[in-house]
Amino acid sequence: AEAIGLYNLGQSCCLNSLLQVFLMNIRFTRILRRITVPLSPAQKRSSVPYQMLLLLEKMQCGKCKAVGPTDLACCLSEHRVKLFVQHDAAQLFLTLWNLLKKQMKNPELVKELSDLYTICIQEHLACQKCSLEIKTNSTMLTLPLPVLDANSHRLKTLEDCLQYFFHPEELTGQNMCFCQQCGRKTTFLQSMRLVHLPQTLTLHLKRFCFERSSHTHKLSHSLPFPQELDLREVLRANQCLADDSEKATWQYELFAVVAHSGSSSFGHYCAYIRSLTECKWYCFNDSEVCQVSWDDVKCTYGHSNLYWRETAYLLFYMKKQPQ
Repeated sequence: AEAIGLYNLGQSCCLNSLLQVFLMNIRFTRILRRITVPLSPAQKRSSVPYQMLLLLEKMQCGKCKAVGPTDLACCLSEHRVKLFVQHDAAQLFLTLWNLLKKQMKNPELVKELSDLYTICIQEHLACQKCSLEIKTNSTMLTLPLPVLDANSHRLKTLEDCLQYFFHPEELTGQNMCFCQQCGRKTTFLQSMRLVHLPQTLTLHLKRFCFERSSHTHKLSHSLPFPQELDLREVLRANQCLADDSEKATWQYELFAVVAHSGSSSFGHYCAYIRSLTECKWYCFNDSEVCQVSWDDVKCTYGHSNLYWRETAYLLFYMKKQPQ
């Protein structure tokens, strides 16, 4: 499959970037190709998985350098996804994913889709006055990684952000929790532990920062991320709740970067994606697609003085195949 662009329908760069990340993922398209085709024209029009499949087929017929995602966009607007507005890529990714999952009727495919993307973590709360411990397992589509620590200091690398996310936090003062055993609000220690990682791991760099004045600004300082990521080396033993066979699969290679340029209120998205068939990097900028180098991808690390420059916002890592 050639790398084909998607025409911008009017502020659809965010949607276009995410669609490219989905459709360039061979494991995702394998699931997509096995969906049950809806029967009636109305069902076809409003089925997100089916419209995505049609778009994929249109992109693969290879007659043009770009295609228009119009039918899919109309389908999404039926499901309250606004057209012609600025979207946040992390929110839109979650919306698209939820629609896909909800509309794939086959339980086996839904399970495969979940296995492909969902992260499982355990939240652990321990009362600091007594022995009470509360453990809750939950699944997430992305790991929302802070790029600043609690004292607003910049975290220096992606590995630092990951470690910080899984770092235990004391819930004191206004954040105290009610302890059933003590019968009052006490200080708790909250920690996240990693239980299971999916085939495609999505990391969300929280570069948009909400001020009290309701003004959002973008944190665009430099934050390097590696081409190869081994989470066994990044996280400490007490930050994981997984056996050795699970941990053995925690070796990843960067697959895609959704980057944002401009300010928080006015910006543009594009996607850098490594073709899984050719192992070459491409930049997908709406209808324009060109081959790029790893050095070009590294330009999305960010730069503190140039906030309008392109900055990585979502990172997609793919499990390495066991050799």
